[in-house]
Amino acid sequence: MLDTVSAGSAHNATQLGWTGVVRFLHFTPRAFLPMRAAEQINLVAGRGIEGDRYMIGNEEGFYSHKPEEGRQVTLFELETLVALKRDAGIELRPEEHRRNVTVEGVPLNHLVGRRFWLGETLLEATRLSVPCRHIEEITGKAIFDPLINRSGLNCKILQGGLVKVGDIVRNAA
Repeated sequence: MLDTVSAGSAHNATQLGWTGVVRFLHFTPRAFLPMRAAEQINLVAGRGIEGDRYMIGNEEGFYSHKPEEGRQVTLFELETLVALKRDAGIELRPEEHRRNVTVEGVPLNHLVGRRFWLGETLLEATRLSVPCRHIEEITGKAIFDPLINRSGLNCKILQGGLVKVGDIVRNAA
């Protein structure tokens, strides 16, 4: 069956239309420190989030020696928090998943290589996030395996600006 699906149809699937919303925003100046909730964050094109550990040029923390252009902001699905509780009996709060932006209604797994708007900022999804083993140490919860296929999305910031809780997330095409 898969050989009958054209390459173009997979591309078209992400252009059918979707709209999501920003539910939570977090940042942390250093790895292993608790995430800080915010009502808004400032994304700086090509660099990262003001005050966050992965701000390119200002990096401090666990991965400081591994700067990565595509890890300027990370997104996570609210739906994954619901699925973790439903399927694995694990309650994970938005600040515990270690991603900056929690969204609802956004097909993160289908956005790699695509551009989309997060409020008035333009992002390009570079790759799916991979959970780190130390997330279990930080949270005290056995979440590595349940998160392996749903751990978020790494994005480059193409056009910066403020992102606020409640902002709309939409396809750029």
